[in-house]
This record gives sequence, structure tokens and C-alpha cells, in this order.
Amino acid sequence: MKKVQYDKVRKVQPEYFVYTGTHNTEPVDMQMFVYNDVGFEQYDHVSVERIQKEMHDEKQLQDVIWLNIHGLHQVEIIQKIGALLSVEPFVVSDILNVTRRPKIEELNDILFFSIKSILPDKQKKLRIEQLSFILKDNLLVSFQEKKSDFFAHIRERIKTHSGIVRKKRNDYLLYLLLDAVMENFYITLEYYEDLIEVLMVESKTNENQEVLVRIEKTREELNFLKRSLLPMRDALLSLKTKHSDDDIKAIDHTNHVFFARLHQKSLEILEQIEYDMNTLDSASNFYFSAQSHRMNQIMKLLTAVSVIFMPLTFIVGVYGMNFEFMPELHYKPAYFMVLAAMFLIVVGMVVYFKKKKWF
Repeated sequence: MKKVQYDKVRKVQPEYFVYTGTHNTEPVDMQMFVYNDVGFEQYDHVSVERIQKEMHDEKQLQDVIWLNIHGLHQVEIIQKIGALLSVEPFVVSDILNVTRRPKIEELNDILFFSIKSILPDKQKKLRIEQLSFILKDNLLVSFQEKKSDFFAHIRERIKTHSGIVRKKRNDYLLYLLLDAVMENFYITLEYYEDLIEVLMVESKTNENQEVLVRIEKTREELNFLKRSLLPMRDALLSLKTKHSDDDIKAIDHTNHVFFARLHQKSLEILEQIEYDMNTLDSASNFYFSAQSHRMNQIMKLLTAVSVIFMPLTFIVGVYGMNFEFMPELHYKPAYFMVLAAMFLIVVGMVVYFKKKKWF
């Protein structure tokens, strides 16, 4: 698993911004939805100027505005969005630094939320993406590293007025977005459970050491999945346990039940991850036990063969001595008698070992 590496000399000025993810040549794309219970408007490829206009339109102060940003590599655009929302510089820095730990933070009238989305791609490799959300007044801004279809069903619900999304405020929309990201963890777990089932079978039937390597690799990836979800669980727990006198202003108290459901989902996923990791431990232990059992069987066979040949070696050693006067040396049938005795010794020992079930 790739570790986070930091430069030895780091600039710590609050106005210093750098994107730590993978850069690409595609321009940052921004999409905006403006909706209420009556209707909605969708704007594609919007500019910062258009966003500013919609935010300060007095006719839309009661509408919900959802700005979804695809791409973080054009730092100056993210800076402009941060300045437009009047957020602290370190919040913009946290959005651009995709190696940061997921968290929730309330700053005056702004709620900042970050989470990691993890999905296996077509090549069966983990696709890790950090998503950030800023909740302010009637506006919700979501930041994605790359284009994806995580929220396609939410856009469709807004367009078709399905459910209660257009009847609720932007805090409910935040819940829907977080829930969509949480579903990715379930999909990832299903992938790993199928993989673990295969590894369990191979640990019992395959002697190749590659099986153990794959088990350890899968355990590391599950551990990374766990470490990515733990901050999310803690953030949702802090949101769930807020008292009435210190509620987060950006979230209506009637919607706390939805975030409590997200917290419950995070607990379910973490419990399943723990179960899967224990299953991998069992597969690893079974692999080592099977290897030890095979080694014991080989050692038993080799020991039995050695014991069988010990009396034969003794007889051969005796008659290999260079004494001139040995009674049996001049006895004509002696050679055949010794061979017969050696044969009977071997047969007798094999029968005895079989009865004792030593091999």
C-alpha cells in the first residue's frame, strides 16, 4: 500500500496552495443546479462569474444551489471559489491536499466535510478519490478530483422531483451525497468478499506461496479501507451527538436522523471489514497449518525410511568388516540367508508401522 510522503522542506504559509493529487490536461468542469419545490435549473460548464451571479441573485435566496466541481488540478479556480465563499485559506489547502485525513469542521457559517471514496476499477485496483463539501447558507459545493457517476442518481431525482430532495434544504442534499459515497464502500466490500472466498479455497488446496502473498496484500488493502472510514465514523458520531445548545448551524436538527443513519452504516461497514480481516487471518493460519502438516507428513515418511534402513545398514556394516576369520564368510548359503533376513526385517517393520499408523 502506498504511503503518504511529505517533502523535507515544506512551505507552511497559509496562502500557499498546492494540489497533491494526479494532474491531468482536462480543464476543471463545473456544473450547477438551482432548485426548489416548484422547479429547477441546470447549468453546465459554468464560470466563476456565473456562480457569483447566481449566489447574489435576490430572487434565488430561498433556492438551493448545488455546485459540483470536477477536477482540482487548476489551483487558481479552487482559490477563486474559496474566496467567493469567504472560507479560510487552510480549508482551501485541505481541499487541494488529497492526502489529508477525512474530517468535519464548522467555521462560523460554513460546514466543511471531507471523505474518501474507494472503488475497485476494471483492472481490480483500488480507485481512491477524496471528495470535499462546503455547506454555506443555501449553497452546497462538492469538490471531486475527477469526473465520475457517483451522484448521477441524485441529479436524476432533482430533475424528476423524485423523493423529498427538492422539498428539503442543502443539508439534506449533503446527506444524499455522503450516502452515495458510502455506497461505494459496500460495493468495494462485495468485491473483497468474493476475493476472500477464493483465497479461503486456495489456502486449503494450493501450496504455492503466492497465495500467502495475496492474502497479505488483501489484508493491507482492507486495513487501508478501515483507516479511510474511521475518520468518517468519528465525524458522523460528533455530528450525531451534538446537544441542542451547540448544534451545527448549517444542519437542521430535523435532519440529524439522516446523518445518524450514515453513522450506523459506517459502523456496519467497519464491522464487516473486521470480520473479513479475521477471515483472512483464518485463511493465513490454515495455510501455515497445512504447510506444517505437509512437512510433518514428509518428515514421518523420511523417518520411517531411515528407521527401516538402519538394521540393514548395521548388517551390511558387520559383514563389511575386514576380519579374516568370520564363520559365515565360508558358508555357501550365507549370502542368500542374509538377503532373506534383510527382506524379512523390512517387511516386518513396514507391517508394524502400518499397524501403528505411523505412515
